[in-house]
Amino acid sequence: MASSFGPLTVIVNPHAGRSHVAQEIPELERTLQSRKLPYTLHRTDGPGDATRIAREALDAGGRYLVAVGGDGTVQEVVNGMIENDLLVASDAVLGVVAAGSGADLVRTFGLPGDASRACLHLLGENVYPLDIGKITYTTADGGTESRYFANIAEAGLGGAVVRRSDRLPKWFGRAKYFFGFWLTLPRFKIADVKLIADNKSYEGPAFNVVIANCQFYGGGMKISPRSFPGDGSVDVLVLKGPKSDAFTMLPKVYQGEHLPHPHIAEFRARREIRVDAERPLLIEADGEQLGTTPVSVEVLPHAIRLKV
Repeated sequence: MASSFGPLTVIVNPHAGRSHVAQEIPELERTLQSRKLPYTLHRTDGPGDATRIAREALDAGGRYLVAVGGDGTVQEVVNGMIENDLLVASDAVLGVVAAGSGADLVRTFGLPGDASRACLHLLGENVYPLDIGKITYTTADGGTESRYFANIAEAGLGGAVVRRSDRLPKWFGRAKYFFGFWLTLPRFKIADVKLIADNKSYEGPAFNVVIANCQFYGGGMKISPRSFPGDGSVDVLVLKGPKSDAFTMLPKVYQGEHLPHPHIAEFRARREIRVDAERPLLIEADGEQLGTTPVSVEVLPHAIRLKV
């Protein structure tokens, strides 16, 4: 059975999910073969590999790229598909087989979280026009760099949590963010921030700024339940504090029942978001540690066709 979008270029991060993804590769291949889907499988060895493989596949005429791993793997493939804010190949399609400790993107679409069932969604012609965010952040040497992201970006506590989580042993698995959060929160200091979201603005204290294209992050927290990743906009949440809100709010976040909240400022932006702060705040996007504020995010509407 041929794919509607041609042979699959399957890009696997075998190190995702405490390296459990590597153990799932044989089952993944058996499922693809049983469905008679033609494919080429590539394993990544380190950062940047998925981006390079995706670009090389598109340059060689491939049009159906499948990211196997967590949100970080998806982000790398997305960055291989887009150049100068445009698709390298206008007819390219992105498929996602969720695996790893941070596979939150697929939750917004109700896609399976295991490799075998996810492969079934690679069949057929259904695609979703997925918005993409372009985040430009400050580097350690004071310069700027840009990345494309599909799910959620944060400035502040969220960036610090990702940095702390990355230092935890792999056996924490999906609980890394949860433990990283509670290990980071006590020492994190609220900062005064300046935010512009299109023609709206906020100036005041904040311990986290969430820029959400999709709904979930942190291993299943429904942080932005009103986000729809195909509406040409992102939702911006400014968590103003106090930090003690975390004790009462966190259980509600998993259900998406924390909004509206008197200590959360909500904005929606279609063009650009800018965030600056009295001190550099750490930035993360799709669970990947980037740089610091000042930071800006642009929305690229319907930038990628996502296979659903």
